[in-house]
Amino acid sequence: MIKYISVIAKMSSTGKVSPLSIIWEDGREFSIDKIIDCRPKASTKGGGKGLRYTVKIKGQEKYLFLNEYLWFIEL
Repeated sequence: MIKYISVIAKMSSTGKVSPLSIIWEDGREFSIDKIIDCRPKASTKGGGKGLRYTVKIKGQEKYLFLNEYLWFIEL
């Protein structure tokens, strides 16, 4: 299952996008502690594809995807 979410991200002058935090529908915000990896990949849980960021949030590894202009996370 995937969930579309809001993300605060930084874009460098070279176009590299780095997510900084995720925001749930209820307004809770969670900082991304570390970006472990970023590569083009499809979601195994929801079928969407795009850039897959492997990130650590509160000590847990999660997959965060940027698909065109939308962000989603695997649950």
